[in-house]
Amino acid sequence: MIIEIDFNSGEALYLQLRNQIIMGIATAQFHEGDSLPSVRQLADTIGINMHTVNKAYTVLKQEGYVKVDRRRGAVIALDTDRIQAMEEVRRELKVLLAKSSCKNISREEIHELIDEIYDDYNNGGLN
Repeated sequence: MIIEIDFNSGEALYLQLRNQIIMGIATAQFHEGDSLPSVRQLADTIGINMHTVNKAYTVLKQEGYVKVDRRRGAVIALDTDRIQAMEEVRRELKVLLAKSSCKNISREEIHELIDEIYDDYNNGGLN
């Protein structure tokens, strides 16, 4: 598992970690049933506080990407509540598209970006 954390970013470390794991699921680095490293192991590997990793895992659990198994730790377990997921995507897209509009990025450019990114995920196993 390759996790890239930018310690100079304004984004919180736990969110960076969360996002990296979600992208790992989308690109088929992680599959349903895969165990994530223990909190301690991942914290040591990345060089961050265990509480930061724990917070990322907690958020992933709340968002339906992982479940916590007493024996195996955090395990990829996708919650397939499609309606809720669509609403979440809609909220996030509204903000991203507003930012894009403010920066004069065209609809066509956005569509090209979406197609390019989605192709990356489809090639990695996302359907």
